[in-house]
Amino acid sequence: MTEQAHYFNATPSGPEHRRTVHASIWGSDLELTTANGVFAGDGLDRGTAILLRESAPPTGSPTVLDLGCGYGPIALGLAVHCLGAQVDAVDVNERALALCRENAAALGVADRVRVLRPDQVEDGRRYDAIWSNPPIRVGKQALHELLLQWLPRLAPAGQARLVVSKNLGADTLQRWLVEQGWPCERVASAKGFRVLVVSR
Repeated sequence: MTEQAHYFNATPSGPEHRRTVHASIWGSDLELTTANGVFAGDGLDRGTAILLRESAPPTGSPTVLDLGCGYGPIALGLAVHCLGAQVDAVDVNERALALCRENAAALGVADRVRVLRPDQVEDGRRYDAIWSNPPIRVGKQALHELLLQWLPRLAPAGQARLVVSKNLGADTLQRWLVEQGWPCERVASAKGFRVLVVSR
């Protein structure tokens, strides 16, 4: 298993090698610090780029979860473009969490982006929206458990926006979500990825 496949471990192995990348998100060029041992450490990955390109940023004052935040491109893009948003950036990877905190501070949104391990999120916390490029490579059972843990945190009118590779089971995941009682619609398809919107 490669180092890239270990991005969902709490403590990546090997010394940290940082780099600066640029991510174009909703017309803004965000300068972000990333490193090895975190998901898409070389820059904005294709799936996340498609999720952001095919989705409009939220408006108003939503409470938003970035599930599996990595070094923060989704969470930070949301905070930069929706000035009323309160964003929880959640990940198990401690290196990713540290990078996300530093990136939030550098972009001036640290007051609206909480960077947390899953066990640090309050039991009663509810979200108007969940955004995620979920860790498909953790395996089907672990992925299903992850979604069934977090989707119930959606507010009554809330929606989750997920991007999943067709080759890694996007259509199967959509069917499974519907079978579990979660209405799920494919709203975009590009370059082998599906953007799925899940409702309560």
